[in-house]
Amino acid sequence: MKKIAIIGAGISGMYFANLLQKSSDFDFTIFEKRSLLYMKNGYGIQLSVNSIKLLNQIGFNKIDKKEIFNPNKVIFFNAKNNQKICDIDISRFNYEDNQYTTLKRSTLLNFLLNNIPKEKIKLNTELKNLTYDNKLKLSFSSNVTEDFDYLIISDGVFSKSKTIILNKNIKPKYFKSIALRGNLRNYPNEDISLYLGSKFHFVIYPVNKSDEFNFIAIIRKHLTNHQLSDENLYNDKNLLKSITQELYKKTTLELEGKLENIKFFPLYISEKLEISDNKNVFFIGDALFATPPSFAQGASQSIETAKELFDQIENNKNDFYEKIIKRLNSVSWRSKLNYFSFHLSNPIVSSFRNSILKILVKNNKFLDSYLGNIYRD
Repeated sequence: MKKIAIIGAGISGMYFANLLQKSSDFDFTIFEKRSLLYMKNGYGIQLSVNSIKLLNQIGFNKIDKKEIFNPNKVIFFNAKNNQKICDIDISRFNYEDNQYTTLKRSTLLNFLLNNIPKEKIKLNTELKNLTYDNKLKLSFSSNVTEDFDYLIISDGVFSKSKTIILNKNIKPKYFKSIALRGNLRNYPNEDISLYLGSKFHFVIYPVNKSDEFNFIAIIRKHLTNHQLSDENLYNDKNLLKSITQELYKKTTLELEGKLENIKFFPLYISEKLEISDNKNVFFIGDALFATPPSFAQGASQSIETAKELFDQIENNKNDFYEKIIKRLNSVSWRSKLNYFSFHLSNPIVSSFRNSILKILVKNNKFLDSYLGNIYRD
């Protein structure tokens, strides 16, 4: 039986653990630096068809349907005047029980957690050192040293474990933008609404069948190195108020007074793919490679890369990175292209973009190439 250590109890680590739990060939432990796993209400995520197919293989199709939503379209709006530009029928990529799904992140994490025995999760524990002598000898903050056959790093874009493994300081790159998140109730549109503006865009979508909606805005924002290093930045109420008021003035959609639980945080992405020389150490999720959120693929890619890694280990293969690099690059350039096109500020160029969008959303060949190649196998 192979022993596997998983660092980080996020979506990628927890999904990978679910796959291991179904196999008698592996024993695993999840090590999480937090003292508690916060699984209560939270913000939304989008899951494309391919990741839903993988989740259904571990029983996600049995989840209470009231806790998720299956939008049929992405509707583009002009944020300035709230006028519809066009829409994309994303339901065309659905098949059988595998449908494009929106939900709360906490809903997915609770589902993943419920399948894992409590004794398999060690809280308040961080990786401190690794040595290799036939097996991986891992030392933890709890003064415990233990041998493992595989080490899976899934502790996010700011992974400290990655720095330890690669023996160099790995820092993500500030994407010169911030994400403004909030919750919204009783929004009139049950599909995904995408509002395009000058140097910003925001998205609203349902996260269940209880009239709860997720709101996320991506706003270009210059932050100094001092601000980025300030641990209290996220709690700066004056800066939050300034950001929200600026956004409210740029759109005719009435958001002021309707958004709840508003928070903001700087956006970070990976500059390049970093790989361990040790063939038994792997990175997944944002610890592997973090892309801009403007293609809504973060959670889906965490699931898909975790499944690919599980298949590699189960079948004793060694081409994990070769298989995923192409896909990650595809998601990354699409995310950056979306970000650029969503944020156009010149009115003439924006008008031209809108005209092109109206043509492209009706072109099946383009949709199958741009979306279908990512959403489905």
